[in-house]
Amino acid sequence: MEASIPSVAMGDIAFLLLIFFVILARAQDDSHLRWEPASSENVVNVANPLASVVIDADGKYFLNGAQIEIGELAGRLTTILGNNPAGRRTVMFKVDKDSTADLFEPAIEAISQAGGELVHILEPEKKKK
Repeated sequence: MEASIPSVAMGDIAFLLLIFFVILARAQDDSHLRWEPASSENVVNVANPLASVVIDADGKYFLNGAQIEIGELAGRLTTILGNNPAGRRTVMFKVDKDSTADLFEPAIEAISQAGGELVHILEPEKKKK
């Protein structure tokens, strides 16, 4: 008798692994960026942004997790947002709480030029005991 490897089961395993990784994949991975959000009393959740702009603790700009120069931001956002209608042009804006206006104002202007609907990410204010 000849021993053989059952190849039908391997196809099933490969398919299940593919589904597993697709479900766990994140399109916009910016988990490696260091930033601490500002806080506010009234915080509302927003879902399904098309892009994420981050200004980290070192004052560097990131678009969807990739470092970018501020001069390139408006053009790249315009491409990402495409021809989506109003209400579907959401851009998450994450700014380190210690960032100054000279860092975040040019980013706000770039998001505006691209036609993005800016959503500033904040942390709920902690209750004082």
